[in-house]
Amino acid sequence: MRWVTNFSQGDKSQKDLLGGKGANLAEMTNLGLPVPPGFTISTEACRAYLQAGGEPEGLGEEITEHLRGLERRMGRTLGDAHDPLLVSVRSGAKFSMPGMMETVLNIGLNDRSVRGLAEQSGNPRFAQDSYRRLLQMFGATVLGVDAERFSELLDRAKADKGTDSDLDLDADDLERLVEQFKQVIAEHGGREFPQEPGEQLELAVRAVFDSWNTPRARLYRRQERIPEDLGTAVNVQTMVFGNFGMDSGSGVAFTRDPATGSHGVYGDYLANAQGEDVVAGIRNTVALADFARLDPRSYDQLMEIMATLERHYRDMCDIEFTVERGTLWMLQTRVGKRTPEAAFRIGSSMRDEGLVDADEQLRRVTGDQLASLMFPRFDSSAERRLVARGMNASPGAAVGKVVFDSPTAVQWTERGEQVILLRKETNPDDLAGMMVAQGILTSRGGKTSHAAVVARGMGRTCVCGAESLDVDAAAREARVRDGGVLREGDVISIDGATGEVFLGDVPVVDSLVVRHFEGDETVGDPEQDAGADVVQAVSQVMAHADVRRRLQVRANADTGEDAARARRFGAEGIGLCRTEHMFLGDRRELVERLIVAEDEETQQAALDALLPLQRRDFVDILEAMDGLPVTIRLIDPPLHEFLPDFTDLAVEVAVAAERGEVDEHRSRLLEHVRRLHEQNPMLGLRGVRLGIAIPGLFVMQARAIVEAAADRVAAGGTPLPEIMVPLVASVRELEVVRRQILAVAEEVQTARGVRVDVQVGTMIELPRAAFLADRIARSADFFSFGTNDLTQMAWGFSRDDVESAFFARYFDHGIFDVSPFESLDTLGVGGMVEMGTVKGRSTKPDLKVGVCGEHGGDPASIHFFHRTGLDYVSCSPFRVPVARLEAGRAAVLDQP
Repeated sequence: MRWVTNFSQGDKSQKDLLGGKGANLAEMTNLGLPVPPGFTISTEACRAYLQAGGEPEGLGEEITEHLRGLERRMGRTLGDAHDPLLVSVRSGAKFSMPGMMETVLNIGLNDRSVRGLAEQSGNPRFAQDSYRRLLQMFGATVLGVDAERFSELLDRAKADKGTDSDLDLDADDLERLVEQFKQVIAEHGGREFPQEPGEQLELAVRAVFDSWNTPRARLYRRQERIPEDLGTAVNVQTMVFGNFGMDSGSGVAFTRDPATGSHGVYGDYLANAQGEDVVAGIRNTVALADFARLDPRSYDQLMEIMATLERHYRDMCDIEFTVERGTLWMLQTRVGKRTPEAAFRIGSSMRDEGLVDADEQLRRVTGDQLASLMFPRFDSSAERRLVARGMNASPGAAVGKVVFDSPTAVQWTERGEQVILLRKETNPDDLAGMMVAQGILTSRGGKTSHAAVVARGMGRTCVCGAESLDVDAAAREARVRDGGVLREGDVISIDGATGEVFLGDVPVVDSLVVRHFEGDETVGDPEQDAGADVVQAVSQVMAHADVRRRLQVRANADTGEDAARARRFGAEGIGLCRTEHMFLGDRRELVERLIVAEDEETQQAALDALLPLQRRDFVDILEAMDGLPVTIRLIDPPLHEFLPDFTDLAVEVAVAAERGEVDEHRSRLLEHVRRLHEQNPMLGLRGVRLGIAIPGLFVMQARAIVEAAADRVAAGGTPLPEIMVPLVASVRELEVVRRQILAVAEEVQTARGVRVDVQVGTMIELPRAAFLADRIARSADFFSFGTNDLTQMAWGFSRDDVESAFFARYFDHGIFDVSPFESLDTLGVGGMVEMGTVKGRSTKPDLKVGVCGEHGGDPASIHFFHRTGLDYVSCSPFRVPVARLEAGRAAVLDQP
């Protein structure tokens, strides 16, 4: 096996092997763009290293072989004392991961080669600055020294010089810093800084591999559902220098605005700087328009390259570049991260431009992005107090209490607070806080800063570069230029679409996209709303998704109001109407009477009182969904939900007896509660068992459903009720209840003189039902998988009990990449869904099969249900558009 590949030997299709960065460096090299030469150590080498706990056999020899080739090509030797070759080491997984190791630049410099670099460049300041950067990056990234120790020394050197810019430090100042940095490494890094260039390279490569399992990397993978076993590649690249002087610099650029998706070139440039300076925000950057004035020739060349890359990738590209003494070099490109708003705009405009077709436009947006666009926005008519303005880095409306560091953000969020993380600039150590914050606000940096890039990738609202804020994290406050002060705990609102920061809690209103789904025709008019083009883009892609998808999308709805909203959102029926929700409130007492009834007369009286209430419920729902199927699940509560707490009731009766106040009803109720008390109600008298134990209950519900359907027929409607029997494990259970339902249905239809198409099916939520699906299908008109309970049964744990108990440890150990209640466990639970579907259709080839757990609205799960051949998914009304979009994407992505 070969572990290392030259840039000239790969291409963009090899992201699994070379990582995203390495594959794209190879692609740019093949396109003939000016890329500094180098090589990529593969993800396979990383996986082998992590598995073996050390360097795999042959890796060291291959790295040496490719390094020698690079030295021959460049005519210099790594770390040579007179004319040194220097290289950078960067991580590069298949997916861009902010939690991975930061770049180490200038590897090969030491106490001797720094003097050779000074002689060759004729610029001692540049040489010492490069050495200082190596020590700072290597110490923090490879040896684990607290980065603040270096920053404090740098700040002190600037203060001693009477400046706030590192550019004002001369060669002597920087040489003193170099010695101080080496001392910090010796004291806090566990060793002296390695002077041997080969050892520097070896340690940096190992540090990249080790960074795959750092807490922040694992946290990000968990958040983004990135598999734990991919590993990262390592890119070793010849150094080019943006810190030679004011004729040099580094920049980051996008071929379109990553925040809005608007046409044009967007980016930042920093003269006399190396690449990490731009994203770190140590100095405020200038826009690319200013770069055009500073270096017109390099700017024109950059514009040509960016146009080439966008046409080649047929997508918005994110580019890192360096100018060395007037010569442009490309250090990286990738398909750029973008906000949800930008994703829909870019897809629509590129389709209009002929760069992509409708299928590709659909592939490039996701259900998660659509869900983000459905969140509320600030009410522009509300009174607002503007305190600062920055760059609109990532749209959204975020409200929360100001916090000044990541640990506080996590701590406050865990106690139920909503927070805004306010920093001068963010770095990878802030990842945990960025993930839990409602929004991110920085006083430095632009649209290409760390905060902006990470926030866009995670869908967080972000405002960057609010320069009027002077952030003092140690004092837990930010001074505003007009004299005000923001203190930790103050509530602010940030608008990621405009870059505005407001004091206090600004009211929000429905998003334009939600108003569009609700049928508001005014939101598509550009004269009415600035975001009309986003709505039009959403409408365009949704229309194509509906054409392409095979899966139908239904909604989980328990009221006529919810059903009506689901229909406006595009639901094609109801996949789950939970009737137990109809028995709460005032009706609970009637159910209580039914359960404790001691004779048929009392039981029937309770049922007679419930019947008209249930019928009215079903009329409303069937009317809202007229002409579409409505799956109504018969009552399926754990019995204890309708009975008083045993301990509380026992105390109440005992206290009353002590006072001589005997309540016969409460005393009899206590006897029934004691008799019916269950150690594990979730596995007790519920579902079909309750219907068999109290046969009149299911009969009453069936009568209410069929009578409601008959009322709808009389009113000229087309009701399509589907009665679902829950918690079935045996075909005999279903047969018993099915006979009762069909008998009462026939009775009602005969009495009313109408015919109602009533289907009777079951919910597959027990493993036994999945295994015996071929038998159960004999008595079922349809199956609906209840994946919430099926997950609990398959894993053997209760969701309410375990998520806070040990899930965090399971994530830490890589047992879970994502909660099985959030996204379907396709191997275990999904295996039963697949088996139940195949077995059921072996008995009835045309058996209708759906899923009604909340997994029906999860994008990743929807793709599995599509591949498994289900007929429909059902989810909450708000997630119906998301499910429609993902069902369309599943069909397109499933094409060979």
